[in-house]
Formats: sequence, C-alpha cells, structure tokens
Amino acid sequence: MPRKARIDAPGALHHIIVRGIERKPIFRDNRDYQNFIERLDIILMDCDMSCYAWALLTNHVHLLFQTGTISVSTVMRRLLTGYAQQFNRRHNRHGHLFQNRYKSILCEEDSYLLELVRYIHLNPLRAGNVNGLKELNSYSFCGHSVLMGKTICQWHDADYVLRLFGKTVKAARKEYFSFIAKGVPLGRRPEFAGGGLIRSHGGWSAIKYLRSDGVRVHSDERILGSSDFVKSVLEKANEDLEKKTLILAKGKDLKYLIEIVLNHFDLDQRQLKSKSRSRVVARARSIVCSLAIDRLIMSGTDVARELNLSPSAVSKLSSRGRSDSLYGEIEKWCLM
Repeated sequence: MPRKARIDAPGALHHIIVRGIERKPIFRDNRDYQNFIERLDIILMDCDMSCYAWALLTNHVHLLFQTGTISVSTVMRRLLTGYAQQFNRRHNRHGHLFQNRYKSILCEEDSYLLELVRYIHLNPLRAGNVNGLKELNSYSFCGHSVLMGKTICQWHDADYVLRLFGKTVKAARKEYFSFIAKGVPLGRRPEFAGGGLIRSHGGWSAIKYLRSDGVRVHSDERILGSSDFVKSVLEKANEDLEKKTLILAKGKDLKYLIEIVLNHFDLDQRQLKSKSRSRVVARARSIVCSLAIDRLIMSGTDVARELNLSPSAVSKLSSRGRSDSLYGEIEKWCLM
C-alpha cells in the first residue's frame, strides 16, 4: 500500500518522531547531541517555527513544532540531511543514518498540547537515560530542563508553555512539575505514537465508548485529535490539493502568478527581485509569497530561491500578503 502524503498547514501543531535506521544510535557522545541542538537553533529561528517540547535520546528524537509558512518537510530535510552528513564524516561511516521516513503527526492543539509536552519530556525517563525526575530536571538534551530553568534554549518557546500553567514563572514551574510528575505512572501512552483510530481518539477506552454509543468516528494515522478535527483537517487538505490541481491544470505556475501581481502594481521583475523597500514593491512581494504558498502549495524555501529572499523573510511576507485587500482579487485573476 502506498504511503499517504504528509499533511501540513501554516500554524499546524506537529509531533515529529525520528528514529535511527535499524534502531541504531544517532547520538554517540555529547558533541553529537550539541551539533543537533545547534542545527535546530539555526533552522527554527530562520524558519520562524515554534518548538514547545523536545527530547533527544540515543536512537531517536521527539519534537513538538508549530509551523509557520515554511513546511515541516522543508525544515526536517534541512535538519536531518545536514546532521547526517556531519555525523557520517565525524564517525567515518557511510549510508543512511535515519529510518527512511520520519513520523509526523498533526495534532489538535487545544486537546493535546499539554499532554504531548508531558509525553515528550518524560521520554528520557522512560528510556532509562535518567534516573528519576530530579535527574530529568537537569538533563540538558530535553526541553524539560528548559522549562525548569536549568538550561537556556532560545529556540524553545518555554514562555508560551509556562503561561499555560500560571501567571508567574515560579508558580507556573511548580504547576508544570506537578503535571509532569502525575504523568510518570501513566507509562508509555502508545496513543501518542501509535496509529489509525487509536491515535486519532486518544486510546482504546475512548474508541470503545464511542462505538458502544453508536458514534461513527473519523480517523487517520497522520492525525491526533477528535473526529471533527480529523474530518476538518482532511477536508482542508483535499481543498488545498484541489486548488493546486486546478491551477496547474490551467497551466498556471509561479511565473504566471508573478506576472499577474506585477501587472496589478505596475512593476517589473527587476523591481520585485531588487532590495527596494518601497511600500508598493513590499506589498507585491507579500502577495506573491502568500499566493505561491497558499495556492501553488510551494515551500517557503522554493519561493525564497525564486525571489532572492531568505526563508524567514518569505514567512513574514506571506503573513502580510494574506491580510492585503488585493489578495482575494489577485487570487481570482490567477484562477481565470
């Protein structure tokens, strides 16, 4: 059976699981761990992506991202390719380092954000990398130590998570730690990394209850959330695919989209790709970026390459473009 395509969207919450090939180590010493962390620092800051939880273990990695306009696949490709090349050079090895495909689970934020933070941050304890919560507090290769104030990590959005537990940092850390401690007896929680119906609805108990009540539920192994959430995500994914197919079927591409935008603003290619900061040029760039990502489903990296911009600049410009009063009008022209 062919693998399903990944589902992504701006602002989506993703639980990423990366494993070493044949479950072999992907970190051999502290220098490897640090190299991976430094790459995360550069890439996440560059791509304007939030990280709420993370854990690096001997042979696998857990990450909890909220994407910007740069796709999660683009971010992971940069992260894993660069790290694998460095690892192979350093340890004089050849071949694949990771399993062929990392696992990406799109999650319903309101219901699962805190549960996923706890699940991910308890991984070093479950895997035996640390002995007890006291050691976990200081385990520098996991986001738990950042939330506890033991490790500094600029790319981990610790403030966002702590605000969900209390109004002051001290009170929030106390409540967060209590929440983490209550998760230890819960064990491995396979619903957060399992597949299909179990993952989508939070475990067998929830499924049995729904079935006994005669409720028909929607499920997908790529999604963690309620039936309504799964349904809405799949409908949105199909809608995006249909729009992309329609545009491509009409022979439209980025070149055509740029031409439409330039005509609206009475600009030329040279001005669009220049370093000009004029309001008109910036506005045109913003709409090109947003339409390329939203309607051509291009990655932010590819758009950046075409417009001589950085991926982070494309992320910011596309957000502005969506709120521009001309966005809808120009979109209609692109579909004509």
